Amino acid sequence: MSDNASATDYRSTLNLPDTPFPMRGDLPRREPGWVEEWNEKGIYQRLRDARRGAPKFILHDGPPYANGQIHMGHAVNKILKDMITKARQLEGFDALYVPGWDCHGLPIENAIEKMHGRQLSRDDMQTKSRAYATVQIAQQMADFQRLGVLGAWDNPYKTMNYANEAGEIRAFKRVIERGFLYRGLKPVHWCFDCGSSLAEFEIEYADKHSSTLDVAFKAHESARLAAAFGLPALAKDAFALVWTTTAWTIPANQALNLNPAISYALVDAGERILLVAESLVAGCLERYGLAGSVIATTLGKNLAGLPFEHPLHDVDAGYRRLAPVYLADYATADDGTGIVHCAPAYGLEDFHSCRAQGMALADILNPVQGNGSYAAEFPLFGGQPIWQAVPLIIEALRGAGRLLATCDISHSYPHCWRHKTPVIYRAAAQWFVRMDEGEGVFTKDKADKTLRQIALQAIEHTRFYPENGKARLHDMIASRPDWCISRQRSWGVPIPFFLHQDSGELHPRTMEILDQAASIVEQGGIEAWSRVTAQDILGAEDAQHYTKSTDILEVWFDSGSSFSHVLRGTHPDVRHDSGPEADLYLEGHDQHRGWFHSSLLLASALQGRAPYRGLLTHGFTVDSQGRKMSKSLGNGIEPQEINQRLGAEIIRLWVAASDYSGDIAGDEKILARVVDAYRRIRNTLRFLLANVSDFEPAQDSVPFGQMLEIDRYALTRAAELQAEVLAHYEIYEFHPVVAKLQLYCSEDLGGFYLDALKDRLYTTAPKSLARRSAQTALHRITHAMLRWMAPFLSFTAEEAWKLFGGSDSIFLETYGTIAAADAGLLAKWARIRQIRDAVNKEIEVLRANGQVGSSLQARLRLSAAPEDHALLASLGADLQFVFITSAVELLAGDDLQISVRPSTDSKCARCWHYRSDIGQDSAHPRLCGRCISNLYGSGEHREHA
Repeated sequence: MSDNASATDYRSTLNLPDTPFPMRGDLPRREPGWVEEWNEKGIYQRLRDARRGAPKFILHDGPPYANGQIHMGHAVNKILKDMITKARQLEGFDALYVPGWDCHGLPIENAIEKMHGRQLSRDDMQTKSRAYATVQIAQQMADFQRLGVLGAWDNPYKTMNYANEAGEIRAFKRVIERGFLYRGLKPVHWCFDCGSSLAEFEIEYADKHSSTLDVAFKAHESARLAAAFGLPALAKDAFALVWTTTAWTIPANQALNLNPAISYALVDAGERILLVAESLVAGCLERYGLAGSVIATTLGKNLAGLPFEHPLHDVDAGYRRLAPVYLADYATADDGTGIVHCAPAYGLEDFHSCRAQGMALADILNPVQGNGSYAAEFPLFGGQPIWQAVPLIIEALRGAGRLLATCDISHSYPHCWRHKTPVIYRAAAQWFVRMDEGEGVFTKDKADKTLRQIALQAIEHTRFYPENGKARLHDMIASRPDWCISRQRSWGVPIPFFLHQDSGELHPRTMEILDQAASIVEQGGIEAWSRVTAQDILGAEDAQHYTKSTDILEVWFDSGSSFSHVLRGTHPDVRHDSGPEADLYLEGHDQHRGWFHSSLLLASALQGRAPYRGLLTHGFTVDSQGRKMSKSLGNGIEPQEINQRLGAEIIRLWVAASDYSGDIAGDEKILARVVDAYRRIRNTLRFLLANVSDFEPAQDSVPFGQMLEIDRYALTRAAELQAEVLAHYEIYEFHPVVAKLQLYCSEDLGGFYLDALKDRLYTTAPKSLARRSAQTALHRITHAMLRWMAPFLSFTAEEAWKLFGGSDSIFLETYGTIAAADAGLLAKWARIRQIRDAVNKEIEVLRANGQVGSSLQARLRLSAAPEDHALLASLGADLQFVFITSAVELLAGDDLQISVRPSTDSKCARCWHYRSDIGQDSAHPRLCGRCISNLYGSGEHREHA
């Protein structure tokens, strides 16, 4: 052996992998460059051009509110939308996504008032609000793009765009024509902080501390009360008792409600006689600390019309009024006293009960003002905020001898979802969209069904992801009251009505005026309409008798009608020609009572169907303990900070890996696991890219039928996985894709195929069939993997795609075909892999005992039953490469027997196999025979592996 031969470095003779694709992604530094490149190259428009004429897929954006920096909930929402549109794009659809913003409404007004005070004129408020929203949108847009979201960023929709504002007025006109609009005085949710009515969508429930009161109403005609119970007379004063948690409504009481079918009792309780439901007598007496006995009973229906005096009747002349008994089914004997005190201005059931008894609207007492205080002239409590007046009311009742009990409780109570403060029901003249039968104003083309019926039917034609969303939305529509759509604010689309100063009736030219208003707004925005006077529109004569309405449409009308003026107006390409305009609406599950809800009602009103074909809901972002992320708790993770520290790709992978049908948990530990998962995927991708760096598919690809069997299996397995991936994408599932991709990288590739492939890739001749067969498989697998991961690992997929020298973007591609299905091949290699796993366990025993280092140092003897023996024997001499051992002896047997022992042969300096033929070539004494052949001869023959 020569000294030169012994010193030769055979590493240089190996086909070692090489790629510029770095092991570390350096995501925070490099991602902004991809965003900039996508914008500069107009990738979104390039995608549109590439799919021109293809079937459309339209995800209509539920607009985030243009106020403040985006938080992680925004990031989750936008990334989900982006993943879905990209997956559909890769499937071959023309997948359009126009981002939008909700721009009107109270939060922006609040922000302006904090900056400039509360005394701004309407014009000034509108001007400053528009400017503020513009700044907020620019900030949020940059953050959304930084997350890798592709969309029509150069042409988004904004509800404050003049065309959208005008489109909203036109949609409002169509609601009127269909007979769904009416004006009514009825109790609506009212927020004192908003200074406006609220819709059901804007209400959330939270605990509130209240005082309960048991209040006595003295019978005004005791003889009539006695007669109703079949008694000749009453020996002492009698009192009807009510129980309430809204002490502030007692001063506005106008009636008592009893259930006609419940048995009521007169109870002798010492100094007075009490009237309560018979079944509640014992509980009431215990609560009052009294002893008593029932002296008579009768059904509630026999007490109708009996008058009782207001509890403060004798305290102030302003309360010298009577509360008659009305019969109502909503009075129950479940708790309290079985008698409900009725203040019709402050409760829907109370309102309907009093109206049903003939009470005129003008007679309804409504002393609570929009700011939450009683009117200044209101007796005893004038000018007092209602919550602060509660102790005063309690003391007044106690002083009058009408308070039998009081205590403090915590109970679920409606709150404004913006201000998180308690709201009340308050009667106000408002505009309503009617859910059930009734007459509307200026009806021209009346719908043949009620709005409730149309909406419920539309739900039946909608797909829900997850399916439980259907029942939730159905129940909300089935039980919701009429929709109050008017608001008493400045920054919003106007309700362009003129009301007669005496009758309150709309001007007879209202429908024409709506068209005129839409045209004015389309030219100059809502500000232009604000500057218009009654004389400008009606002429001098009519203007004397009409008042211009200052109400605006509530903000849910803005976003809820966006399908009409965006998908059928400002963005005409983003629509289906027939049927629902959008394939999918996607928002958090709270939008069953928000955007999903208002959009469904308006589309049902305008065109008799839903605006969407499918609804997808996701959960909230929470910490690892399940607590909703919030600034007050300090448990949130901010997307801006994660972008700078870890990269947006990590946020995207976290979103994709989470089951969004429930709440989405995130914290530093969870993100650390996501980083590890990303690294595993990236390293696998790097191995694939490195081993095809010298592969030119046009000239080096091996036809499928000529490829080695294990390579054909690898492609067939990839095709099987692709079918699973696309099935998940079809129903908008991502977390199973991420899980399967990770498993594929670690087990199918890293744990088996790539492991078995290294010897062939590194040691065979560079252009040999054996190596080119492997590279053909790797190249196709890489192509497929990049497409699978592109919807969620968009930056990484695009980075890797550039190294392939393909089109300008991975998103211009489609999934394509990898290989034909071959169940027999999959089954054969699945069994081989099972046997291989069993062999590896035995090798690990030797490794743990220090008897072998790598598996190549092991000699393997297998005894196998006929079926397994035939399976293994079919691989011939290539069997050793599957098990990555230097030698395999295969014997026939009754069952699988595995024997592993260390090899006694020498180790080849180049391929590291332990072989008996090392040194047969004196020129290369450290090489085995197959390495000699691969380097200097015809090359070894590989057929299976």
